[in-house]
Amino acid sequence: MSETSDSTPERQAHLAAADGSVLRADDLIAGYLPGVDILNGADLYCQQGELVGIIGPNGAGKSTLLKALFGLVKVRSGQVSLDGQDVTNQRADVLVSSGIGFVPQSNNVFPSLTIQENLEMGAYQKPKKFNERFEFVTSLFPALGERRGQRAGSLSGGERQMVAMGRALMMEPSVLLLDEPSAGLSPVMQDEVFVQTRRINRAGVSVVMVEQNAARCLQICDRAYVLDQGRNAYTGTGKALAKDPKVIELYLGTLAKA
Repeated sequence: MSETSDSTPERQAHLAAADGSVLRADDLIAGYLPGVDILNGADLYCQQGELVGIIGPNGAGKSTLLKALFGLVKVRSGQVSLDGQDVTNQRADVLVSSGIGFVPQSNNVFPSLTIQENLEMGAYQKPKKFNERFEFVTSLFPALGERRGQRAGSLSGGERQMVAMGRALMMEPSVLLLDEPSAGLSPVMQDEVFVQTRRINRAGVSVVMVEQNAARCLQICDRAYVLDQGRNAYTGTGKALAKDPKVIELYLGTLAKA
């Protein structure tokens, strides 16, 4: 585990470790309004098969980082790379076809469509692969196959999250971006989301997850980034960060001590 800042040996080591990663972000500066930066030099990498968490206080830039990776927030400086290719500021549909899936925090299903129709929307760029991908997704989420004709608007929040994750998997992404997947869910459904996220990862999909439930996130992720004021404050394995006194005091609070 290391604290990182610009031009430090720790940051240089961090960047060196990013070589060969499936998804990489270097020194990102980005924001929603001209002259107002939310990200102030954030770095991230995700190796093939990893589950990477992003935690931090409200307003730290966690969701902004995810949206910058997916082309939804303009990157003013820095670079996003997918399998070694520069994809900075590419359109979301191009990124989807290139191998990045994205599940937003809210409004992430088409409520008037059935579960199957939602999944068909996920495969709209490769409709001939629908049956193959539907089989894969329903192997992870059997209930989606069993209830394929049910309208998504009639599902619970946790069930909708499963539909959203399943839809993002329909294009066979190499990396899946999840923005606050447990937000607003009951404790039982939160646990289910974390279990399913790990199941997706073990099926061969790299995952980058922004999560407000920091303690639970650190339990399941391979590595994590603590973001603060738009830059990396700490990085390390999930287990190391969960036990680090500074991280507990500043970011996890009494929940981690329990």
